[in-house]
Amino acid sequence: MDGGAGQVAGEAASQHAGGGTQSDKVAWSELLPHAFKARLAERPLVYLPLGLCEPHGQISAFGLDTRKAEHLCYTVARSHGGIVAPTHEYHIHENGPSAGFLEANIGETNPHFTGVPSFIFFHFLLYQLRAFHNAGFAGAIVLSGHGGAHIGDLKRVTAAFAETFDFPVWYGTDFELAGDAYPGDHAGKYEISVMMHLHPEGIDWDRAALEAQPGSGGRFALGPDAGEASAAHGARIVEACAAALGELSDKMAAGYGGAAALEEAERRALIGYDEIEVLWRRLSSQDDWASIRPREGQQPVAEQSRWKPYEYARMR
Repeated sequence: MDGGAGQVAGEAASQHAGGGTQSDKVAWSELLPHAFKARLAERPLVYLPLGLCEPHGQISAFGLDTRKAEHLCYTVARSHGGIVAPTHEYHIHENGPSAGFLEANIGETNPHFTGVPSFIFFHFLLYQLRAFHNAGFAGAIVLSGHGGAHIGDLKRVTAAFAETFDFPVWYGTDFELAGDAYPGDHAGKYEISVMMHLHPEGIDWDRAALEAQPGSGGRFALGPDAGEASAAHGARIVEACAAALGELSDKMAAGYGGAAALEEAERRALIGYDEIEVLWRRLSSQDDWASIRPREGQQPVAEQSRWKPYEYARMR
């Protein structure tokens, strides 16, 4: 991607901007083996950006959630150390409470999103964490730009992996990093401001007129206070999130690193498939997952709605 206006995120937005030396690179996919080992020795911490393609109004590109998580992971990896894993841009956003949200905010229009069931996401995340452990990292930061009822579920999954395999994992969202100073939302003042700052070419206010077209999805999940958004507000949010993520990185990295960490990783027993499956059977046998049923008191989805089949899901 070329430089210029809208490139605040730089390589974080495009992932592979090209140029530079191996010492400049932080993306796992771009590092040569010797450079990977060097960064691993300095800070054996991996960042996994999680996103989702979903509607954020007629005015915004689908990848808003992804842009947030990628930018923060790449920014902190460059300034504090560590390596950024390939982005995972499929997420939970159909089943359970999401079914009601989609009926209310999207209606029967195709949302064009990259949603997957909870049980698929949880199961695959365990294997992603296994890959990090076996690759020699000493800990992982999993940062999601997509929020919802699944947050507590994912904290449970990552905590179970961390406890089972003695491998520290932090899972959270940019909303959590921003704290009370900048309340999170869905495609409202918070998120649209961040997109205006990081990826202004992904916002086109002229397209708001499409809301009036039949079959367009109307506001297409745009928040009620989106009109208050500004790039300046987005810059403040991003700065606060990056500072908080940097502190978290430093805290997790304290006490490990250097040649000793690499030697320890080489001696560490690898996690096999069978061990992941044992953990998964234990987790999937539980039925108290917030993301597979409506919230208490949530309005039932209409019987004729396209979202009705996903209102109650199972952990298969």
